[in-house]
Amino acid sequence: MRIRKALFPAAAGIIALAAVAFAAPVLTARPAEAEQEVEVWKSPTCGCCKGWVEHLRAAGFAVTVHDVDDVQPMKTMAGVPDRLASCHTAKVGGYVVEGHVPAADIRRLLGEKPRALGLSVPGMPADAPGMDMRTGEPYSVVLFGSPDGDKVYARH
Repeated sequence: MRIRKALFPAAAGIIALAAVAFAAPVLTARPAEAEQEVEVWKSPTCGCCKGWVEHLRAAGFAVTVHDVDDVQPMKTMAGVPDRLASCHTAKVGGYVVEGHVPAADIRRLLGEKPRALGLSVPGMPADAPGMDMRTGEPYSVVLFGSPDGDKVYARH
């Protein structure tokens, strides 16, 4: 057997890794043991993203962080619409989690297993986990990529 060596530019390698990470079908349930593992793609300099990761860890999730200079390729591969984008993108239990989604809403998602791509907290609401400004401003968590369209999943 002959083995060929292929050279890929760094960007193509990152995109290839992301493709593998997000290749799992998102409309099917995952085994219970995978529900606690969260992979996060974020900027290495984003403090609110670090705060959200700490929030998830405090809630009992095992979090793997991928610090990347440009999170947009991950958002694109994960299917996050621009209107629902935030500062970081995550994968848990076959779902996409975009932005500052509270851990309790992620647990609910994993328990209910709706047919959807995932959850998003669009933008960067001041009171969302990781932002923690305690302004009293309400925000919504959006379930997106479902056959029935996007809908508000939770209000905080």
